[in-house]
Amino acid sequence: MAIIYNGLMSLYLFASKISGSFSPKAQKFYKSRRNLLKQIKEETKDTASVSKGNRYWFHCASAGEFEQARPLIESIKENTPSAFIVVTFFSPSGYELRKDYSLANHVFYLPMDNSSNVRQFLDCIRPDHAIFIKYEFWYNYLKNLNKRGIPVYLVSANFMKTQPFFKWWGFFFRRMLRYFTHIFVQDVGSEELLAEIGISNVSVAGDTRFDRVSKVAQSKRVIPELEVFTHKVDGAAKSTDNSFVACLVAGSTWPEDEEMLHHFLGRFGETSHGKLKVVIAPHETGKEHIDRLELLFQNYKVVKFSKVEGKHNQDDQKREIEDADLFIIDKVGFLSYAYHYGNFAYVGGGFGAGIHNTLEPVASGLPVVFGPRHQKFIEAYGLLSCGAGFAISNLKGYMPGKVDIMNILAVNEKFRSEASEYGLWYIGKNKGATNNILKKIAP
Repeated sequence: MAIIYNGLMSLYLFASKISGSFSPKAQKFYKSRRNLLKQIKEETKDTASVSKGNRYWFHCASAGEFEQARPLIESIKENTPSAFIVVTFFSPSGYELRKDYSLANHVFYLPMDNSSNVRQFLDCIRPDHAIFIKYEFWYNYLKNLNKRGIPVYLVSANFMKTQPFFKWWGFFFRRMLRYFTHIFVQDVGSEELLAEIGISNVSVAGDTRFDRVSKVAQSKRVIPELEVFTHKVDGAAKSTDNSFVACLVAGSTWPEDEEMLHHFLGRFGETSHGKLKVVIAPHETGKEHIDRLELLFQNYKVVKFSKVEGKHNQDDQKREIEDADLFIIDKVGFLSYAYHYGNFAYVGGGFGAGIHNTLEPVASGLPVVFGPRHQKFIEAYGLLSCGAGFAISNLKGYMPGKVDIMNILAVNEKFRSEASEYGLWYIGKNKGATNNILKKIAP
């Protein structure tokens, strides 16, 4: 099975080279691996003896998993400022967003998982501790870390019966689990599943994202352009202006989500409720996607963040922002703080591979709506159960039974307020995973 796995790793890289001719993402993936080990060797050549005993390697698939690693990195650096931190990403999107992360000594792409690459990479970074986030299982890395006696941990993991580990033919995948020194899972259900296949080095620690989103929500970074758009200052109404009933912040949206939002806005505009303001922060911020988004909402007054950033005090630009129906955040790094300016939220991805971060808006006091593909996400069930989250079942934006939850949240302030309280309770109840994990990793 290991031979097949190694063959698939080589095939994956070759396939990205071929598909790169018509896929920018595949092209970036392939180019990022060319001469990667040479780059890593050059950048780490004088660091072998730095911070011996306190060298940490964090591996994240992409930006979402990085948010789960971040509270751990911040706590380690706070307690041990001299700690040597290396962060790796599998995806270009995660790497591009965090390649300049200030708390890391080095940020790299993960070299492809074959024996030669793994040996060279570990020789370069020489970790004392390796921390993989959530769903990262790389056979050769795990095997070599184990062989070298380097503790390796899986953090904020979530297991489901449908995964290969729990199939009769999943012996190869179960072997990977046994290489982990300890596995920190999000819930008791995951712990019980692992116990069924004889994996006992497990503890329920929770999800570090609860700590991260709480910290971000408390920071309340000011975005002046959104203050003008929503008529709010520091999250509070600036005046008794009743020109709009609420502000919806839609984060990490994909085309299907945006079609649904367009349908909802059209439906809402036909009522006598008043005006609804909408902030959209799409998952993809490239020109092609933003142009398509502007075309979709061409019948509304649309303003782009990139166009008005820093110009909110200019009379003509200020008026344009104030009068707009839709504010498109076409820059990365602002969504977490944008939720602070909304009254309720929609999080995208639920009509595709799966929902994005629903905890960020809830930590900012917003009820959150998401699509039907949320089954892999424990927090989605938690939000649904406590009354802070709502799942729509179709692209028209309705819940089962044709309940128009988006409309209800837009116009019913009392309902919104109660859902907000439930969500803040849920966030507070689940904080503390960072400390639970660090007690074992870095006591």
